Amino acid sequence: MLVVRVVFGAIGIITLIGAGVATFAGAPLPVILGSAGVGLALTIGVIFERVHYKLLAPRAPGPGWIATEERFVDPTTGKRVQVHIRPETGERLYVDLDAASR
Repeated sequence: MLVVRVVFGAIGIITLIGAGVATFAGAPLPVILGSAGVGLALTIGVIFERVHYKLLAPRAPGPGWIATEERFVDPTTGKRVQVHIRPETGERLYVDLDAASR
């Protein structure tokens, strides 16, 4: 996933730079807006995906976290996952059960 994220992020940034260059070169407005739109969509998508999808923790968290009954197999990695929550904030942490049992 890291390689895909880096590639799409790089394409997004390069496309944004291209839109900037096209602006100064006097390109037609549809070309500039199209390039900028694609570049923004890719760049924001990569950033949002990184913030939205959390990495799996290798072990159970410390004090203040409560293990829930929610367990599932992560479709991306195929690893067994248990959800822990911090009641004060509602924050969720995903723990890799396979790594935690080692």
